[in-house]
Amino acid sequence: MPANSHRPTNLEDIAAKAGVSRSTVSRVINNEPYVSEKTRQRVLTVIEQEGFAPNPAARALVTQRTQVIGVVIPHVPIVVFEDAYYFPILLQGVARITHERDYAMLLWLGQAGENSDQFYTRIVRNRLMDGVIIASAASNDPLIDHFLETGTPFVMVECPQRDWDRISYVTVDNIAAAYTAVSHLIALGRRRIAHITGNLAISDGRDRVEGYKRALRDAGLPVDESLIVQGNFAHRSGYAGMKILLERKVDAVFASSDITARGALQALHEAQVRVPDDIALVGFDDLPTAAQVMPPLTTIHQPIEEKGALATSILLDMIENGLEAPQQVLLPTELIVRKSCGAAATLR
Repeated sequence: MPANSHRPTNLEDIAAKAGVSRSTVSRVINNEPYVSEKTRQRVLTVIEQEGFAPNPAARALVTQRTQVIGVVIPHVPIVVFEDAYYFPILLQGVARITHERDYAMLLWLGQAGENSDQFYTRIVRNRLMDGVIIASAASNDPLIDHFLETGTPFVMVECPQRDWDRISYVTVDNIAAAYTAVSHLIALGRRRIAHITGNLAISDGRDRVEGYKRALRDAGLPVDESLIVQGNFAHRSGYAGMKILLERKVDAVFASSDITARGALQALHEAQVRVPDDIALVGFDDLPTAAQVMPPLTTIHQPIEEKGALATSILLDMIENGLEAPQQVLLPTELIVRKSCGAAATLR
């Protein structure tokens, strides 16, 4: 029995079978120049025949890359996966591109009982990541400063509130989308329109409040601060917020997310308030559950999976091509009209 029958194939074995030096095999694996196309194809044929997979640690020493990106969502798992759709859909977009481009994804979630300094220290000390995607982080998140200072490639899945000229991001125009949602309610004759906000530490939450206020002002309606109830994109905050708003005689509610809207809808059903007859309701995201609740939810559709995929593509281009100019993308949104707003459904 051959001496090497119990050990994995290595570079020397590939070199011997291809009739080239070990260094030539290494150059082929790392896609380096100075190898003729004929020799490259011969080496690649042997690699395929042998089912050879380069040692990732050894390859990282040569290329200074690990083929791993991090995805940082600074919330505890119960919050991240409270809804079976938003973050899983976002991560599905990330995973699709990492798979296509032969990268792995390392997911960072906060942990109950762990303070933010501990969480950030764990991430910063990690040496496995070539770059990072940051999702749903506060505008003053210290990771942003750290990555800017160290030159670590990163892309945000929100619009940054500072360092515009230095940060790549993929998001939607939350101000314009919220404006569209509230303007639709105004066009339907609603006048006491309330808003249950998202997390105001995150730009998405703040921008949706701004869009809500602009729509009221442009329609000549007052902005009543008592009709703005702070939430955090969660079901519970929608439920609690709606309980408060029921006492304030509103005739419509714009919720910061579909999850929040479902919480509001639960409170309305419990109070035996008719939707949309007594109170109209509009959400944001167009998650699959939006069409399944009763009544089906009018909402703003945003391309969640595309956000994750495009952010990943931009990040990998930064890593592989050394792109320094920030890439900043606003994806389109669409108002999806269903029965919860009191208008006939004209869109999907």
